[in-house]
Amino acid sequence: MLVDAARSERLVAGIAVTTIALAALTYAAFPLFPAILLAATAHALASCVLGPAIAAISLGLVGHAAIGERLGRNSRFASIGNGFAAALMGGFGYFFLPRSVFIVTAILLIPTLFALRRIAPSEINTVQAHGGQSGPDRRAAPFRSLLKQRPLLLLACCVGLFHLANAAMLPLMGGALTSHLPNWATVLIAVCIVVPQFIVALIAPWIGRRAHIWGRRPILLAGFATLALRGMLFAAFTDPAVIVAVQILDGVSASVLGVMVPLIVADITRGTGRFNSSLGVVGMVAGGGAAMSTAFAGAISDAFGNQSAFLGLGAVAILAAAAAFLFIPETRPEARA
Repeated sequence: MLVDAARSERLVAGIAVTTIALAALTYAAFPLFPAILLAATAHALASCVLGPAIAAISLGLVGHAAIGERLGRNSRFASIGNGFAAALMGGFGYFFLPRSVFIVTAILLIPTLFALRRIAPSEINTVQAHGGQSGPDRRAAPFRSLLKQRPLLLLACCVGLFHLANAAMLPLMGGALTSHLPNWATVLIAVCIVVPQFIVALIAPWIGRRAHIWGRRPILLAGFATLALRGMLFAAFTDPAVIVAVQILDGVSASVLGVMVPLIVADITRGTGRFNSSLGVVGMVAGGGAAMSTAFAGAISDAFGNQSAFLGLGAVAILAAAAAFLFIPETRPEARA
């Protein structure tokens, strides 16, 4: 809602990344619980704003016709940035003080703000950035109207189930690797994090292009099905090589959700002026699912073991895929017409 109300998406994004940098400096300078709690809260709030702000800038730059491929390219560069930052911070943390990781995070604010400044305000169509319509009546639809958008609410529920199934999978596998292979666990977990990032960087733009040809629904269903398959494979295999290979599926599902969710939201909210508010609704439900995921998986793991926990997460993923198949319609404008 904040991004939808803003006159400058660049300014909102700049404030958000500056807040994240200040939080990192707080972690380094004041390693006390009250300060860290305050910084972590500010960090989380800024992250919630930054995602919709970048999506709004993207939509304002290229419009609905090209937003699919643009979202794919965003996902590619985000993955490259994650991999580069992980390597850079890991190197500084290894060769220097552990706190230097947070200093590096803060320094990365400088190139980020430089990149934002390189986008001219005149290049961003503000009305288009919010999913609004041109014409004399540019007023955004009331926020309560979003609660009547059945496809949006169904998408939010399905994405919430996806994150309920997904968020705990890698931490749970990390715990299992640590107990079975303590000497190799750190390396294997690092590889399991890097492999999906590589896959996202490789295929995300292609997914964005295919969405305009095949439609949104079949690609979204493929992403949900991939998560269900990953949960079942984690339950069936414990070999490290197989686990790393299975993480390729994580990259596929992350690519699909990272591109399809904002793209479908853009389709549903076109002309309402509530694109970013709707992303916030979906993000709220997704965050709730992710927050409950580790508690859900941990309770099953404590009572019945890791294999049962993975089966439980896989079952939730199957439920999410079934709900998406039954209830989420095709939203591509040509198909709706």
